[in-house]
Amino acid sequence: MKKWIILALMMVLSTRTWAQCAMCKAAAQTDLEGGSAVADGLNSGILYLMAFPYLLIGTVAILWYRHQKRKDARPQF
Repeated sequence: MKKWIILALMMVLSTRTWAQCAMCKAAAQTDLEGGSAVADGLNSGILYLMAFPYLLIGTVAILWYRHQKRKDARPQF
């Protein structure tokens, strides 16, 4: 257990992971100022990746709700 905590802390506190966000932001700002559409593509990609977890959670919630509704409608003996 101690090894997993140390590994998780090393990953969270790594400065290389923080640098990637700054590099993407700098590249997007430079392209946006230059009139390129790369920043728009980056934003679209972020929205695309962000939408799927919500779609999956929504689908599971709807299926669970239907299952519960059908289960409650059955006669209880």
